[in-house]
Amino acid sequence: MSKAPSFTHGLVLPRLRVQNANAISSPMTHGFPSITAFMGFMWALGRKLCQAGIEDVFFESVGVVCHDFQELVGGGGFRKVFGLTRNPLTKNGSTAPIIEEGRIHLDISLVFGVTCQRWRTGNTETFKKDLETIRDIVAQMRCAGGSIMAPHGSHAISPMPWIFDAPVDEDDHAYQRLRYRLMPGFALIDRQDVLTSRLERLRNTSPDATLMDAWLSVCRSEWQWVPDKHDGDPGKGEWKSETSPGWLVPITVGYAGLVPVSPAGTVEGARQSDVPFLFAEALYSIGEWIGPHRLSSPSSLLWHVENDPEIGLYRCRNNAT
Repeated sequence: MSKAPSFTHGLVLPRLRVQNANAISSPMTHGFPSITAFMGFMWALGRKLCQAGIEDVFFESVGVVCHDFQELVGGGGFRKVFGLTRNPLTKNGSTAPIIEEGRIHLDISLVFGVTCQRWRTGNTETFKKDLETIRDIVAQMRCAGGSIMAPHGSHAISPMPWIFDAPVDEDDHAYQRLRYRLMPGFALIDRQDVLTSRLERLRNTSPDATLMDAWLSVCRSEWQWVPDKHDGDPGKGEWKSETSPGWLVPITVGYAGLVPVSPAGTVEGARQSDVPFLFAEALYSIGEWIGPHRLSSPSSLLWHVENDPEIGLYRCRNNAT
């Protein structure tokens, strides 16, 4: 397990209402944006703060707490379909194709681990000025492909971000305040250990089982016929489904390169011709939604980046377990 980066303060953006965020986090998962989307939001916020003159705030990690969500799907029963929209006509008047995309409305709070030596002075006026700037910038940004909306009602006020000192432990008053202000809601943490233990158990009966087999096993409900122990008739028994502990979900945690990096401008159709290009695929893991009050420290909530360009590995880590 990698070591989480240290930080001097925590920055909380409470109760962000995000409309039409991207619900498809990878070719195999949907239902919530990828954690990489919030990493991108963190880096974009850091760049905009520099442009606004706040150049000494460095973002190290990010955590997400979901308070409410509404995935835009339709249909009944077991199968659901995304609510799609038709694009405007093309310039020659023909019908534009329908591109499948998933959308979701979110009510989330974001927690950042940041380093800022100026904030160590504890100057109230400094905090107030910087937080007002951050609030105004965030209101103009997009998060996970969605638009950050203003609160409902004519008298509604956007919750002001707040800062707490770090590091803190479970008994620290600031962290107690943080945990309970993030409720009700659920924080997303990494449970790679569940994937590893499931693989070990699968290999007891199927020696050729792979990590993908273990990942699929965790993601689905598997039913098994259990004969009655007190009756010799194999036809008597019941179907039982193994229930995984906790609210476990399949997630993507980054990308892995498929081929060596191509020099800038050598791949036709690349979005930016002045940036090196790499063909990559998603990295999968198992996550768990957990109540913030169960986290022992802010570091348990936060995700950080762990890159190894030599082998083409770009992933997000969380040290909750």
